[in-house]
Amino acid sequence: MQVSIFTFNAFQENTYVLSDETKECIIIDPGMSNEIEEIQFKEFIIASGLTPVHLVNTHCHIDHVLGNQFVADTYHLPLTSHKGEQIVLDFVPQMSSMYGIPYKGSPDIEVFLDEGDSLTFGNSSLEVLFTPGHSPASISLYDKKSATLIAGDVLFQGSIGRTDLPGGDHETLLNIVREKFFTLPQNTMVYPGHGPQTTIGIEKTSNPFFK
Repeated sequence: MQVSIFTFNAFQENTYVLSDETKECIIIDPGMSNEIEEIQFKEFIIASGLTPVHLVNTHCHIDHVLGNQFVADTYHLPLTSHKGEQIVLDFVPQMSSMYGIPYKGSPDIEVFLDEGDSLTFGNSSLEVLFTPGHSPASISLYDKKSATLIAGDVLFQGSIGRTDLPGGDHETLLNIVREKFFTLPQNTMVYPGHGPQTTIGIEKTSNPFFK
């Protein structure tokens, strides 16, 4: 499985494209916020010969959904996420006004994912983990075969997601990381919503929030 990374918008959010040998792909947390970023993304999809088959939000904070409408319209995809994130998505227009960030809107969540579900594309299948704490109904995506974890804003290199936003809970987040992330193989590559990738082994031994 190939993981392609784009860092978009003023929040420096990581947008991911996961693809395999079939050239089908999924788009996770599209954060493109202007025409330049949209063109960059579209040209990559064309140049790579990819066919997007899913549009997924790990959670629906503003920095992770700014490109939802662009992706939905360009590739004719419904929005996939946990149903509990709709209330967060509904608040994005207000956040857009507060931050002064243009927002084109987003389709509502149409395809619901929850713990234990599978998300498939091509010859690949991702396990859905329910990982609240940063956001009330965040999900993460895990591929055992390639030891890949798309973590959203749950776990970062040397840090964790903030928990002071509506629906956040510090203890819930810590427990989620301990129970669902730190039980994965140590070589699992963690792809966070912001910043560089890390591994489960590194975070178990060095992340200051778990000393």
